Amino acid sequence: MSAWTYEKAGVPHLKGDAAYNRKIAALIRSTHIPGVCGNTLGFASLFDLSKTDIKNPLLVASTDGVGTKLELARLLGKHNTIGVDLVAMCVNDLITCGAQPIFFLDYYATGKFQTKVIGEVLKGVVEGCRQSACALVGGETAIMPGFYSAAMQHGSVQYDVAGFAVGAVDRKKVVTGKTIKAGDVLLGIQSSGFHSNGYSLLRKIFSMAQLKGSIGRRLLTPTIIYVRPIMKLVKTLTIKGIVNITGGGFYDNLPRVIPRGLGASIDAGVWPVPEIFRVTQRAGGVSNSEMFKTFNMGIGMVVILDDGDAKQAQQILKGFKLNSWIIGQITRQNGVKIS
Repeated sequence: MSAWTYEKAGVPHLKGDAAYNRKIAALIRSTHIPGVCGNTLGFASLFDLSKTDIKNPLLVASTDGVGTKLELARLLGKHNTIGVDLVAMCVNDLITCGAQPIFFLDYYATGKFQTKVIGEVLKGVVEGCRQSACALVGGETAIMPGFYSAAMQHGSVQYDVAGFAVGAVDRKKVVTGKTIKAGDVLLGIQSSGFHSNGYSLLRKIFSMAQLKGSIGRRLLTPTIIYVRPIMKLVKTLTIKGIVNITGGGFYDNLPRVIPRGLGASIDAGVWPVPEIFRVTQRAGGVSNSEMFKTFNMGIGMVVILDDGDAKQAQQILKGFKLNSWIIGQITRQNGVKIS
């Protein structure tokens, strides 16, 4: 009987692979911004906050994953946009308090090392960081045979990803929602589709043939990263609240920002709901309330501001090729009402 080694147990010695390390280091360095310090492949990452233009910074952190959208990527054998989703899900939360993302870390776990799949995911992470103007400063690749399935399905093995974003905001410019008042308007900004929420339901509604075809490709559209347009808005106008329409849709996310004693009234007929949402609703017999509680329905982010600032905000967003609509207003009645 031959002696066991870690590699025979299913875990390659990646940290000793010079070619792999050079490739990873080059991708990471391509995202670096002023403030990144230290060794790219070190044990920990350093960042000098004094290199930013934020005078009195508060650190802001967020973490998230991509959920079962990963299974759709595996089914289609397309992994190069998953990293964009991963960054988006973290930084789109981070910016809701007006913070600028400054660096990002990723975690990739699988049952078997596949260079091509990991490389595609990492390229997506790099693209997401570039769109966010933040630095990828490190991460972790965990090979866990026997924990994640190493069986090949649809050309790749099972894997999971998680992201961690850190940003900063001037403590005098934090967007808290505290100044929101009745009569303020809700400006909805277009989404690119389902983003990365509700995929467990989507995979129940559509057949395997549909998921492998045009519907599946449409569902794999990456999440919009709103960093640059939101940063422009908060630097130009008085933004009172920012809401990421993520898991929980409108009903769960708007109350996270609106002060107690106030609510929101939304007119769902104001914006053109993308057809893919209606196709989903019909295919699954899903109620309107469930649709708005689960999905973003074509609105990926909501900005709350004075009515008089809405037109200028829309012009700014148009400069980023983003459509937006005044979808409702803040009311004195608790809860979210959609008509």
